[in-house]
Amino acid sequence: MARYNAKESEKHWQAKWTAGEIFRAPNDSAKPKYYALEMFPYPSGRIHIGHTRNYTMGDVIARFRRAQGYNVLHPMGWDAFGLPAENAARAMNVDPRAWTYENIAVMKSQLKLMGLAIDWSREFATCDPDYYKHQQKLFLDFYKAGFVYRSEADVNWDPVDMTVLANEQVIDGRGWRSGALVERRKLAQWFFKITAFADDLLAGLDTLERWPEKVRIMQKNWIGRSEGLRFTFDLSNSEKLDVFTTRPDTLFGASFVALSPDHPLTEELAKTDKGLRDFIVECRKVGTAEAEIETAPKLGYDTGLTAAHPFDPDWKLPVMVANFVLMGYGTGAIFGCPAHDQRDLDFARKYHLSVVPVVVPADSDPKTFAVGDEAYVGPGKLANSRFLDGMDVETAKREVATRLEARGAGRRTVNYRLRDWLVSRQRPWGCPIPMVHCPTCGVVPVPEALLPVKLPDTINFDVRGNPLDHDPVWKHTTCPSCGTAALRDTDTLDTFVDSSWYFARFCDTQAKAPVDRDAVDYWLPVDQYIGGIEHAILHLLYARFFTRAMKKLGYTNVDEPFAGLFTQGMLCHETYKDQDGNWLFPEEVEKRADGTAVRKSTGESVTVGPSIKMSKSKKNVVAPEGIVDVYGADTIRWFMLSDTPPERDVEWTDEGAAGCWRFVQRIWRLAEDAHDLPLPGTKPQGASELRRAVHRAIAAVTDDVEHLRFNRAVAQIYTLAGAIDAKAAAADRREALETLVLLIGPMMPHLAESCWQALGHKELVADTPWPKADPALVKSDTVTIAVQVNGKRRGEITVAADAGEEAVKAAALKDEGVIRSLEGKAPKRIIVVPQRIVNIVV
Repeated sequence: MARYNAKESEKHWQAKWTAGEIFRAPNDSAKPKYYALEMFPYPSGRIHIGHTRNYTMGDVIARFRRAQGYNVLHPMGWDAFGLPAENAARAMNVDPRAWTYENIAVMKSQLKLMGLAIDWSREFATCDPDYYKHQQKLFLDFYKAGFVYRSEADVNWDPVDMTVLANEQVIDGRGWRSGALVERRKLAQWFFKITAFADDLLAGLDTLERWPEKVRIMQKNWIGRSEGLRFTFDLSNSEKLDVFTTRPDTLFGASFVALSPDHPLTEELAKTDKGLRDFIVECRKVGTAEAEIETAPKLGYDTGLTAAHPFDPDWKLPVMVANFVLMGYGTGAIFGCPAHDQRDLDFARKYHLSVVPVVVPADSDPKTFAVGDEAYVGPGKLANSRFLDGMDVETAKREVATRLEARGAGRRTVNYRLRDWLVSRQRPWGCPIPMVHCPTCGVVPVPEALLPVKLPDTINFDVRGNPLDHDPVWKHTTCPSCGTAALRDTDTLDTFVDSSWYFARFCDTQAKAPVDRDAVDYWLPVDQYIGGIEHAILHLLYARFFTRAMKKLGYTNVDEPFAGLFTQGMLCHETYKDQDGNWLFPEEVEKRADGTAVRKSTGESVTVGPSIKMSKSKKNVVAPEGIVDVYGADTIRWFMLSDTPPERDVEWTDEGAAGCWRFVQRIWRLAEDAHDLPLPGTKPQGASELRRAVHRAIAAVTDDVEHLRFNRAVAQIYTLAGAIDAKAAAADRREALETLVLLIGPMMPHLAESCWQALGHKELVADTPWPKADPALVKSDTVTIAVQVNGKRRGEITVAADAGEEAVKAAALKDEGVIRSLEGKAPKRIIVVPQRIVNIVV
């Protein structure tokens, strides 16, 4: 018998699928639709085997649903704008456009090796002018609808490179390339008005029943709806200061009032206070990322002003400027209650401010309760709070709000952590913003007829700052309104914009408008979306916003773009370092039988590190080509689906791959060796044990794949393969083998096609319906029940499914493990939960 030749088989079947356009999805099918999509990749060079995990999972779903009779859309594209291309252009003096498209060609060939059931006719890259032309049209439509506006905002400014930096480009307060201390500057920026959709985005999370709960919680926290009180302090300079708080109950624990360094009052005071001006400069050396500001050392500056407590005008609180107060949240001013907020406590200890607990645990004495190094944030009763004493927290909140509202000094309000989406990027490799700046007319939209506004053919990366801003030709244009000389907007759009609507464009990539309404009405929402947990907040939130905005403009009829979401775990591998601390690729390392490792080229010892997520920077990556060449793509696919639940991380090992390869050969032998079977189409009769095993496998695998429990589906297939007995009736064996082949079809499609052909079939597995389980054969005549003695499992019994309670008790008492546990004692009680468990009480 010949061994299964994966290399020849996979090339053959891939060519067959391509020639027949098997996976091309029509937009007008009478079949029910199913839209399967994995988050599209960034073309950064080459994919490693870790990238194939989510594509394999998506492919299993696509092939499975197609076999079930759905018209399946399973497209692929490229998230092609962004910093890596710019970095490559600078480092290697290459054109970012050429670099990107070369990478796309390489990565596409790698993905095709995996035999993915993709409709390649819908492929596009977001750097294609024909794609970003439509994105510019959407931008203009959003602008007309009031979803886009321009305003000043803080940016990370590199004073040496003369450019704006993304938060991830700021390392320890310095520019990643120049090493210069980063400054915060205000620049006019474009924003999407996502906050106008905050309530709807929050409410919509409750409808996403097929999303992971942790992702919904993360989005809910990011939107950050909080109910609180906005009220006024009277300042010693006769001005009034508005603050927002979610804890008005702690007002009698206040020890300071703090302003943001960017608050208008701060800026006004700084005009006559050099020390404050210097403090503001120091604050702006920290990047604009909220997380970075939150974790920076707490710094304050005493303005010399005081604020009168709203319930006691004689009680004066110092007014500080604090680096941790954000202008973008609430009013940009807070009152600090150190006893019940850790950030405020750290600040108060540093600047020797009072710490008065005003909420104490119910079992504590208010006179002796004190706060040490940790703020008390638990429940309790109000204390040291005059008219609030003895109240619970919620009652005290209402009481403070009621009193201040009655005086006209405050009002209850809702605040959001969510900020409007700043989409301007001062970088050249992105979608140009279709606006013109005219000295006469101001900001003018580019007419639709002149779209796309294309990037220049060549981009000069030798200049400091944004190359588009220094282009001597490209940025100069005429005003669409008055015809005089004007300048293009030289900012480009945040690349998150590119991925916020691509799924809608896939519905019809030939549409003359951004989307074809009939096509999106047919295909959207995406039925199953698969990607990494790292995109749980921004990408998914922005896509949800875009879909809602597009609906308001008549482009879609759905609110939610993704009906189902699955976040797969990462593929991991050991890390290796040579004696100089340099990372090594796995193929550079030889593992020895004694557990040590050496460098193949030199024989020097190698330090083996922990198994972590595959990363090009740490070189613990495996190229798919090498594995495909040795074992075939189906082995990779089977490994990705086996053993580990798909939401968890899994470690790639050569031993594991070899084990999967052995199972591939085992399946091939079962099909190739089946010479005495009746012709295809022969129907088996009766209810043999093999037939029962077959139909139980169909039911179980179907249910597991539907719920993305791929590892459990794989386990069921192993069980079925082990149940196929050469001595079974020939018709039963044909049914078992055909079922086995069809069940592995979505997972190991090339092997399935070869086995299907070996079993005498002419049609493709890809065109063959999914098997259906016979309920009569799925139902078992027996049931296995655990037996406990005094709550501890001591054995299990197999009884007839319809066995009565007395028969179950008798069988339990005959079990050897139970007999040993009873030690001759008579049971006091025997409790039988039908078909579940028996508990014997001694």
